[in-house]
Amino acid sequence: MTRRVRTAPSILSADFARLGEEVWAISKAGADYIHIDVMDGHFVPNLTVGPPVVKSLRPHCELPFDVHLMIDPVDPYIDGFADAGADIITIHVEASGETAETIERIRRANKRPGLSLKPATPPEAVLPFLDRLELVLVMTVEPGFGGQTFMAPQLDKIRRLRQAIDAAGRAIDLEVDGGITAETAARAIEAGADVLVAGSAIFMGGPESYEANIARLRNPAREAQFHSGPAHRSKIVYAGRKTRAPGE
Repeated sequence: MTRRVRTAPSILSADFARLGEEVWAISKAGADYIHIDVMDGHFVPNLTVGPPVVKSLRPHCELPFDVHLMIDPVDPYIDGFADAGADIITIHVEASGETAETIERIRRANKRPGLSLKPATPPEAVLPFLDRLELVLVMTVEPGFGGQTFMAPQLDKIRRLRQAIDAAGRAIDLEVDGGITAETAARAIEAGADVLVAGSAIFMGGPESYEANIARLRNPAREAQFHSGPAHRSKIVYAGRKTRAPGE
């Protein structure tokens, strides 16, 4: 089947003073997912948002919310983010607790489970869980802050994970996050990534630039699309949501 490359703007780079407007604008500009970075100041050295912010953004956007939990422990917060409107919930393989049990908890909440790896973690760490995952996230910077430089050595990890996913015969998203620009997007896509998380590269220039910024990332994506073997994605139906512009 054809592997379609998608974009997931990270709201970490948005204007937090007008976050509802930013999410609405980026969804209208052609984004595929909304990437929400959740940090606890412990697992990674920064603090960001919790379920109340996710819930407050939900009426402004009908795109899937791609929630990346950079927190430890994670289990006490799964239900809160699920109830707040997350569609994809990604945890870290490096976090404490039983990874397999947490993945099942996400699935029981009728959400898509994802598993992320820090740069120092080998790709083999996620292989035991591939049959239960719907997304694998490769961090191409050290998690915690936006605006970092893309780590080129992570391209080999992306290639190896693409091979493993294709061999598994399942349509698992292979997402990449960190230092994504038009140039690094092309390299990540060539290595096998099919979801691009980008912050600064999409949000720079304000709302009037968002559509062009997304297109700039997608141009190399179109060139890198290719056909892969048969794969099956478990059917996920996102509940229809009425999107409203802020202020309506």
